[in-house]
Amino acid sequence: MIQPPAVTTGAQRLVDSGFAALDGMRVGLIANQASLVRDGHLIDAMANAPNLDLVAIFAPEHGVRGKGGAGEEIGDGFDARSGTPIVSLYSDIRKPTVEHLADIDVLVYDLQDAGARFYTYISTMGLAMQAAAEAQTRFLVLDRPNPVGGGAPSGISLEEEHISFIGQYPIPAAYGLTAAELALAIRDQGWMEGLEPLELDIVAMDGWERSMLWPETGLTWIPPSSGLVSFESSLAYPGSVLFEATELSYGGGSEEPFYRFGAEWADGEALAVELNAKGLEGVTFEPVVYTPRKLPRNVSEPRLTGERLEGVLLQFSDRAFADATFGDRGAFDAVATTLHVLAEFQAQATAQGRGSIIDRPAAFNLLSGTSSLRRQIEAGTPVEEILAQWQASADEFAVLREPYLLYE
Repeated sequence: MIQPPAVTTGAQRLVDSGFAALDGMRVGLIANQASLVRDGHLIDAMANAPNLDLVAIFAPEHGVRGKGGAGEEIGDGFDARSGTPIVSLYSDIRKPTVEHLADIDVLVYDLQDAGARFYTYISTMGLAMQAAAEAQTRFLVLDRPNPVGGGAPSGISLEEEHISFIGQYPIPAAYGLTAAELALAIRDQGWMEGLEPLELDIVAMDGWERSMLWPETGLTWIPPSSGLVSFESSLAYPGSVLFEATELSYGGGSEEPFYRFGAEWADGEALAVELNAKGLEGVTFEPVVYTPRKLPRNVSEPRLTGERLEGVLLQFSDRAFADATFGDRGAFDAVATTLHVLAEFQAQATAQGRGSIIDRPAAFNLLSGTSSLRRQIEAGTPVEEILAQWQASADEFAVLREPYLLYE
């Protein structure tokens, strides 16, 4: 007999209730390919429900069916299966207008995010909350797991001058909240203007605990975007996204995006020796030689396609999947691990007289949430010193978020 998942998502609970919370309502839905319920897609379930009217679907980055690449503009259209109009929130507009919501009673949010500050779905959520408040439309969050758990935050909180669509809130890179918990904090902390009148409702999960990483939920991994092809990619992503703003490969065009790194000039064996000597918890480093290639799932040409690269592959130990109990991120810390990997690549580049590996400094600052990290990596500042400087920020956020925790 097939065992049911340990976790029941908010979307599944809503379907199981016969859409009781939406009875008789005109509905707008923010969803994508990962917005699944037991018997299919939430869009289809809503379109077939006799007691609600699905008026519009709002598409985040990558689109409703997840076909768009990172940063690729998404257009309006119609959903092929349900015929429902699709309004893009990743084009010249980033939030619904009052006109979009004029015929909608409730705007429903059901996106699987990555638990990382720079993942744009949570920016879409906050902007949609703001739009709902302006239009006097209810906002309903269908909660889903944070795939990397709800343990202690990691990283520095975003500095105000670096607020952007890839960093909308003053939170750490790995913030340890679900979407619903974050929505409560966004509203109550005033991180978006005009949310005071917002009618915010939540359908919580059943069975999720803060210690859970994705494999423990029993839910099927559906890539929430084309780069996060596996749980392992998502586990590393809250740190390794920084490689997007460097000249290095971050594993695009391989089977291990966001946890395989390389360059044409790197010495993979030496990198692995230096990194393994640090004894980082939950991970070891395997030297690799690889050539990125365009895979069927790749929307665009991967960086350094066709080039012979050397570097390292993160090998997650059993301890990487240990329970991340509250107050402890568990054995693997994506942010800390990434800083060590960046620092070792930079050390090799400097020794070769190559200069900075960070070739998109403005983007790096936005992703890291601070202007200081780039300068520190380029100057060879010890990673332990950087992490010690960041700890107070993470500790402060851990206290701030306590009132919004819905799960133990």
